[in-house]
Amino acid sequence: MKKVLVGVLTLVSLAMPWQASAEEETTTSAEALLHEMDHATRHLSYEVSYILIKKNSIEPLRYRHAIENGQTYAHLIYLSGPPREVIQRGKEVSYFEPGLDPFTIDSNRMVAPLPPIMRNNVTELSQFYDFIPMGRSREAGTACDVVRIAPKDGARYSYLLWMDTRTHLVLRADLLDRDGEPLEQYRAVSFVVNDKVGDVLETLKSVQLPEVVQLPPQPQVQLSWQVNWLPQGFESIANNRHRLILTERPVESQMYTDGLFSFSIYVAAADGFSVREQLVRQGRRTLHSQLLHDKEVTVVGDIPPATARRVAESVTFDGGSQP
Repeated sequence: MKKVLVGVLTLVSLAMPWQASAEEETTTSAEALLHEMDHATRHLSYEVSYILIKKNSIEPLRYRHAIENGQTYAHLIYLSGPPREVIQRGKEVSYFEPGLDPFTIDSNRMVAPLPPIMRNNVTELSQFYDFIPMGRSREAGTACDVVRIAPKDGARYSYLLWMDTRTHLVLRADLLDRDGEPLEQYRAVSFVVNDKVGDVLETLKSVQLPEVVQLPPQPQVQLSWQVNWLPQGFESIANNRHRLILTERPVESQMYTDGLFSFSIYVAAADGFSVREQLVRQGRRTLHSQLLHDKEVTVVGDIPPATARRVAESVTFDGGSQP
């Protein structure tokens, strides 16, 4: 009996290093897939027709991308409703929205309904997210590798990605809440990878686009409050002090992002319209507002309600100063 027990223990001890090595290899392969996806997104010439599915709407869109002499050319267009489109030409992005004058900003990335994992720093994200291989499936008529991007701290949403096994382009991206329920879906209907997409986008070189908007410099202001808890990886990228357009109410704000998700904190003196606590959630967007002493603290962004509440409750104020 002792010999059998010793033999079993020996087999278990030998298997443990092999299991750890296999898990490490699997994790590495998931991260490698994301690196290949990032490279394909940035360097291939391709066109993707897709639908963006939200709780109460479905929007069809088309995205084209190409590289010409080291410059990025991209065109995103909404295929239904009023004409809307975004054009990227090098480091300039132009926006055409109904009811607004067209404008161009100096940027190397368009703000558009595309999966945020595209053109992101996978290595930096790996500090705060686990990359979990989920096997293979089929999407847009082609075989795909499926990877889940899950937060290590459980304080934000996660993504489930389908990437074409041949080109490594994202063909589907499901934004999931903490219970695994989908909040938003990006689903490709058809796609093509071909250098001729670059020929189509070459017309963008001669298109007359709006002049680049010269934004006045935004000085970094000294805020009268601090936030003492943030999910890991979130960093402040901007702060501001301004007055609301309709009420002239002074407000201080600060925006945070981890690369995939972002949110802002707004702080103002409480007034007669302030409520003790309010929570509104619509799809991926959460608004949580509450009174702290004589201040109204509001957190708005792409984070779960429990996380927004914890961020708001961690705000503290300088002694006696008004925002």
